[in-house]
Amino acid sequence: MPVTIYDVAREAGVSMATVSRVVNGNPNVKPTTRKKVLAAIEQLGYRPNAVARGLASKRTTTVGVIIPDISSPFFAELARGIDDVASMYKYNIILCDSDGKIDRELHITNTLLEKQVDGIIFMGSEITEEHMQVFTTSPVPIVLAGTKDPTGQLPSVDISHLEAGYDATQFLLNEGHTRIAMVTGPLAEPLVGMQRFEGYKKALSDAGINMKDSYVYNGDYRYESGLSAANQFLSLIEKPSAIFCASDEMAVGVIHGIQDQGFKVPEDYEVVGFDNIRLAEMVRPRLTTVMQPMYDIGAVAMRLLTKYMNGEKVENHIVILPHRMEERQSTKKTGGQ
Repeated sequence: MPVTIYDVAREAGVSMATVSRVVNGNPNVKPTTRKKVLAAIEQLGYRPNAVARGLASKRTTTVGVIIPDISSPFFAELARGIDDVASMYKYNIILCDSDGKIDRELHITNTLLEKQVDGIIFMGSEITEEHMQVFTTSPVPIVLAGTKDPTGQLPSVDISHLEAGYDATQFLLNEGHTRIAMVTGPLAEPLVGMQRFEGYKKALSDAGINMKDSYVYNGDYRYESGLSAANQFLSLIEKPSAIFCASDEMAVGVIHGIQDQGFKVPEDYEVVGFDNIRLAEMVRPRLTTVMQPMYDIGAVAMRLLTKYMNGEKVENHIVILPHRMEERQSTKKTGGQ
């Protein structure tokens, strides 16, 4: 039989209320009594029942975190930022992998709500009407991380993906390139993949350059997309001289695809990625990329959620964090550094 609070109270010779006060850190307990209770807890191996405590306090100090891909370095870094701030505020995390599937995202959200979590952080590529129906009727606060909803109703923490796509393309334009290709993310994502692509198109348009359909490859953020894109671009009669990729993983695929055909980066083709995951430092040449503050997005999202859960005042429910270009060796400007 599991050890109960009654067993601890009997062993320590105190009331169950006193044991409860000790377990919950209530300062109104005499030091000698606290010492007796803690000794009894250790001797009996007592573990407080978190479910019972949650029912009594109507709080479980647990937060649900939904991510599309637990193996992705991008989402792993976001989750680390969430977990560090959650620990700081004494919250536990239930981490759930949705596999990027809408029906699974909705199922997990409802399951977490049934488990009485105090709040949810959601990471996903698209916020549909089905998502909005569940999120806006949730009895606990939900914060979006690395995305935002089309209506701007829900609290969110993200970057401006359009401006980031624009800046990456402008960086290559400033390098003197006019034949710039792009490996996009999924264009069905209106707030991430499409926005990065729109930034690319706008930068070309502002420079007076017509975008070529043959210079656009629709990818899925994965390494294999980059390999396929490189093969497509290098088969063209008029090849691009620079390639902007909507993720670092695809950019590494592009670099390897270029190298597999006997060409060099950046001497023959310059490559820019997006996200600044650890892989960007590991590949050779090291990858020039858009630095998205992944850890900070997670950390700020969790802090925003704690404000809602604790009834604190929230000045801005939509937070846009800054991005920047991280120049490395896959572009010529810093090739020797």
